[in-house]
Order: sequence, then structure tokens, then C-alpha cells
Amino acid sequence: MKKINNSVLALALFVGIANANAQEKKTLTLDDAVQLGIQNSKNLKIDAAKIEEATANLLEAKNRQLPELKISGSYMYLPLKPNIDIKLPGVSGAGGPEVHQVAYGSANVSVPIYSGGRIKYGIESAKYLVEASKLTTENDKVAIAYNVAQAYNNLFKANQSIKVLEENLTASQKRDETFLKLENNGVIARNDRLKASLQTSNIELQLLEAKNNYNIANINMDLLLGLPETTEIEVDQNYIDEGNEVKPLDFYLNEARENRKDLQALDKQRQAAALGTKSAKAENLPSIAFTGGYVAADIPKFLTIYNAVNVGVGISYNLSNLWKENSSLKQSQAREMQLAATNELLNDNIKLDVNREYQNTDYSKKRIAVFEKSAEQANENYRITKNKYDNGLATMTELLDADAAQISANVGVINAKADAALAYRKLLQTTGTLTNK
Repeated sequence: MKKINNSVLALALFVGIANANAQEKKTLTLDDAVQLGIQNSKNLKIDAAKIEEATANLLEAKNRQLPELKISGSYMYLPLKPNIDIKLPGVSGAGGPEVHQVAYGSANVSVPIYSGGRIKYGIESAKYLVEASKLTTENDKVAIAYNVAQAYNNLFKANQSIKVLEENLTASQKRDETFLKLENNGVIARNDRLKASLQTSNIELQLLEAKNNYNIANINMDLLLGLPETTEIEVDQNYIDEGNEVKPLDFYLNEARENRKDLQALDKQRQAAALGTKSAKAENLPSIAFTGGYVAADIPKFLTIYNAVNVGVGISYNLSNLWKENSSLKQSQAREMQLAATNELLNDNIKLDVNREYQNTDYSKKRIAVFEKSAEQANENYRITKNKYDNGLATMTELLDADAAQISANVGVINAKADAALAYRKLLQTTGTLTNK
């Protein structure tokens, strides 16, 4: 019996520990969440692989300026006696030597001297593309920072809604208890008490919906931050009170022109494309290289060659370039035109984005004052209506409507502040400075 009790106790402890682990809580500020999201982003891991790929392309371009050294060798066995007829004056080929094997080896080296600039342009172009990949990664970090802030904001709003609804549900349930006693004492009609109970049920439904939204928002945050899905994140609401004073519009437009990484990445791509055009033009020029080689051969009883060294200069030119159009040049020029148009479009979109988010930020800040005024009015209206109801001057319907308006107004204030904080971060994202915050 004692063993059984010990087993039950151990199982209970294990289950308790498992539940504690399953419900792990983690308190994070918004800035901490952003850093964690960037650190564990799957998209940034993809970007890192793209940088590695661009770096490998740069290495390949650099390798083209290095010497090429090739060696080859072969050994052949001749099972049948070959017919050898030497055609040299004074040398008879009749009954020539029996040759059954041949060994041959060579080494060749080629060092590029001039290629019309194709190698140099290729290296410079690859460097720009590496820089463009890195800038694209920085731009993705800014986008991730905003996505995390948005998810964090949704989690905060859901959590605050739960708190407000729980407070109102408690008050509503206490009111139901009071109204039930009044009904039993014949003070109020049963219909009025049922209206109050219906209001309580409506608040319970709103609370269930708020908790469902919170759970979904929490799982979304866990995935964004690379945390276990069972982690419950506790938010720090201080971020909604950050005193961010909005500066003039021109300030943010200038910030965007100087800091937008996607604009800078596009500029690097345009520079790489310009070099690609130069490289394509160089295809019509000859290539010159220093060449050298070594040959050795051994045919037993017939021929032996050692120290056959050769050095020289090789020139290569594709004569078909004289009548073929340079398709690579046309493709590269088209790429330049495409990137130039993309640059103009991106600049227009940046202006639109900054202007839009600047207006949204100003609008969201003004909304706070309106919601605060509405909350004051709703709270005062409920207080007055409650006094009237207690004195028989207001109906139950009027009291419940005033209570519902009070709940909605108080939640609205919290949401308006959270939305204003998020709108400001969205403005910073459009300027490319969100991660510098």
C-alpha cells in the first residue's frame, strides 16, 4: 500500500511539473520581442543563404583572374603489333620495332593577360550583388520588426479586452445576485432581472471571443519569436505610453531617402547591371593570355621525349562576332532599363507610403483624445443612469445600455492608444529606421 501511495505521489508530481512546463510564461517588452523575432526569423535564414550564394558567385568571378593549370596523362597497352612505317630519309621502316605500350603526359598553364575587361567587370558586379543581398536582409529585418510589433500589439489588445470584460462580468454577476434578491422580495419584475442576466450572458460571450483571440495571437507570437507554442507571453503595456512626438513630414521623407535599404539594394543592382553592360560589350574584344606547357612521352624501343617545354602568348577572338548581334549586350541594356523604371516606381511608392503612414499616425493620435472623451461621457452616463434607476427614474434597459456603452468606450481607449503606438512604428518602418529605434 505504501508503494502504491508513493507511486501515486510520484505520478502527481510528474504531472504537476509537466503542466508547469506546458504553461511556461515569459515576460517580454516590445523591443525584446523584436530582437528575438529577428534572431529566430526563418526569412532571415533564407536571406543568409542568399548572401552565401552571392559570395560564392563573387569567388567564382575572382577565380577567373587566376592561372589555369591542367595536367593530363595516359597509358595505353597495344595487344596487337602495330604496323610502323617510318618515312624519314635514310631510315628504313621495314620490320620496325615491336611497340606494345605507350605512356604520355602533359601540363599546360594559361594566365589571362587581357580579356577586354570582362574579368574585372565581373568581379565588381559580383561585389555589388553581394552588397545588394546584405541590404535586402537589412530591409527584411525592418519588415520583421514591424510584423512582431503588430503581433505584440494584437496580443496586448486581446489581453486588455479580457481584463476589462472580466471586471465587467464580475460586476454584472454581482448585480444579478442583487436583482435576484430584489425579485424574490417583489421589488422588481422578473422580466427586468432576466434582462440583466441576458446582459451577463452577452459579456460572457464577449469574454470567450476575447480569450480565443488572445490564444490565437499568443500562438502567432510564439511562432514569430521561435518559442515553443505552449509559451504564454506576458506583454509590457508601457510601450503604448511612449511619448513619440511626430516631426514634420519632410523629416520622414528625408529619412526614407537616406535609410530605405530596399532603395539602396536597388541602387547596387543598377550598378551591377551597368557593369554587366560593359562586360557584354567586351565580348567583341579579343582575349590574350600567357601560355606554357610541358610534354613527355615514352614509347619503349621506339621513341622517348622529355623536357619538351613551350611558352608563348595565345590570342583568342570569335570571328562570328562580326556578323552576330550581341544578344548579351541587349539583355543587359534591357535589365538596366527595367531597374531604372523600378527605381522610379519605388521612389514614388516610398513617398506614398511615408505620406500615408504620417497621416495615419496623426489620425491615430487624435483618435485617443476622442476615445478618452467618449469614455468619460460613457462613465458619467452610466453613473447618472444608475442613480436614476436606483430612484425609479430609469428603466432596466437604459441601465444595461449605459453599461454596455461604458464597456465599449473603456476598451476603445486602450485599443486607440495601442493602435497609435503601432501606427508610429509603421511610420518608422516606411522610413527604414524602425530597427534603429
